[in-house]
Amino acid sequence: MATTVRRAVLTLPAAPLGPENPLPALRPLDEMHVVDDRDRSGLPRDMARQIGYEPLATVLPVRILDGYGRDRVPSGLDAVVIENDRLRATVLPGLGGRIHSLHHKPTGRELLYTNPVLQPADFALNGAWFSGGIEWNIGATGHTTLSCAPVHAARVPAPDGGEMLRLWEWERLRDLPFQVDLWLPEDSDFLHVGVRIRNPHEHTAPVYWWSNIAVPEGERTRVLAPADEAWHFGYERTLTRVPVPGAGSVDRTYPLRGDFPADYFYEVPEGARRWIASLDEDGHGLVQTSTDLLRGRKLFLWGSGPGGRRWQEWLTEPGTVGYAEIQAGLARTQLEHIPLEPGADFSWLESYGPLSADPRAVHGDDWSAARAETERRLAEALPRADVDAAYAAWRPCADNEPGEPLATGSGWGALEVRRGKYKLPGTPFAESTLGEQQAPWLELLDLGSFSEPGRAAPPGPSLVSPHWRDMLETASAEPLTEYHLGVAQWHAGDRAQAVRSWERGLALAPSRWPLLRCLAVAAGEGGQRDRAADLYTEAFDDLCAERRDDGDAWTSATAALGREAMEALLAAGRPEAARTVWAGLCAAVRQRGRFRLLEARLLIAEGDRAAARAVFSEGFEVADLREGAEILDEVWAELTDEPLPDRYNFRMRPRT
Repeated sequence: MATTVRRAVLTLPAAPLGPENPLPALRPLDEMHVVDDRDRSGLPRDMARQIGYEPLATVLPVRILDGYGRDRVPSGLDAVVIENDRLRATVLPGLGGRIHSLHHKPTGRELLYTNPVLQPADFALNGAWFSGGIEWNIGATGHTTLSCAPVHAARVPAPDGGEMLRLWEWERLRDLPFQVDLWLPEDSDFLHVGVRIRNPHEHTAPVYWWSNIAVPEGERTRVLAPADEAWHFGYERTLTRVPVPGAGSVDRTYPLRGDFPADYFYEVPEGARRWIASLDEDGHGLVQTSTDLLRGRKLFLWGSGPGGRRWQEWLTEPGTVGYAEIQAGLARTQLEHIPLEPGADFSWLESYGPLSADPRAVHGDDWSAARAETERRLAEALPRADVDAAYAAWRPCADNEPGEPLATGSGWGALEVRRGKYKLPGTPFAESTLGEQQAPWLELLDLGSFSEPGRAAPPGPSLVSPHWRDMLETASAEPLTEYHLGVAQWHAGDRAQAVRSWERGLALAPSRWPLLRCLAVAAGEGGQRDRAADLYTEAFDDLCAERRDDGDAWTSATAALGREAMEALLAAGRPEAARTVWAGLCAAVRQRGRFRLLEARLLIAEGDRAAARAVFSEGFEVADLREGAEILDEVWAELTDEPLPDRYNFRMRPRT
């Protein structure tokens, strides 16, 4: 059959994402992949430099997604299917352009780990993320903020005259447009993926990219890459060089042989072909290869310990097969960012397909022989020269204008293109995509000021990049302007000026709680616990007085502010005030797992350990438990010396 691109609907049990958290993300980035400055001294010079190159302080201007739960209902997800007579790829444009499935027709094998459910969890930089398939991670160290966001999609002419699928969006953490072109030549066993990231600005931009591929794990599944060494990163937050396949009796190329979750970033030699494969006990599986710009290769394993297995159950369903991740990135490790010059781009081609190799060699004791066998079979299935030729054929097509639209992303790209008057052939950001969230910023762009809100409501998203900050500084000093200006100044690191802007806005604001909350965060980050507690109390009281209804926006604002207020009050040793906030939350919010945990902490602070222990005995699930978080261990340890029950054990590192 000729290659086709068509719409489809994928039905999965899914937990709804819920509304965005309306509170701007002012706090430092909660990202596990961080290395202390003191630990960089022994690293290669280029790696150390890139680890220290413009790491993010917050996820502004993106909002946090933490409104999901764990109740799943059958849901129809818009999908796009690209297939020929050999492969069928199912893509989810409403969820970051994730490839959900890559099915090899001649063998009937699914090459990826396909999650049977859609269960958000707190792994993305801005919260909601889900496991499985192939995801496109752009922005900064961690899972992209686009994990659960829509991207634009359309048909585009392919290099061979057929059709390919283009995905594109504006990445807001770094203000960069990017595209992903999925091209499946007729009669090919390999899906080609052309990627381009452009810097339309007049300044150098930090760039991050990792293609994250979930593959089924098994007792005899082995991950192979062209390397004899790797950089090991565990949740102890240290980066150390280790031998591959392992040290001593433990072979880390088998994902289930580790005890705790860990990353292995392979040291691929200069000039070596870039590839990584996951092969089962019979030597069958998936291989990913690319042109040379995509330098890094990585294995992430959950390990066989109780914490890793609990996370596996948490992200899917008990009794289903687990997964590991094989990945490919622009740098050697995910802790690094690469500079992209003004007006330049990064572009490369990746290829994904089936691979079969001699299992005796793949699983033998000779690592060099296992690598050589895998690379020989890859050369037979897809020669390196063919990948380079496919890239050369695709690159002129990257500017082809999209044809029939298949999905619509956000309006933020259209806003930036209008502001900057950028010319971006191949990735149009149509003004028709501008929506309610962009409307105030269009007004600022065209008229130089915001209109006063027509009704009481939580403020919309803030924009923080330098050009928007400049416009806010010259706009009339209305309370809403001062609110957004303070957020932009905070993002830029000018915290004292941010506080002054929020204080100016507070003097005339009809709605005080958003500004009070920002000032409370500033006080807390400055070590002023009592002042932060006072400001949070005032902010929560003001919100409750202003609140108009029980709609999603107000409920989300009340829950988010109530949680922060209670945590600040408990930190300041004020359980009575925290109890008052608790009473101001609606019953449905108090029943959420995150708030049951808060209730246990409040009961401990009140001296009622028996009641706090009863909360754990009754059972709760913190739907938005953060990757690497140890709060469940910590609260349990305040109650008892008994081992933490398995249902609460999400520990990702050894106890110290």
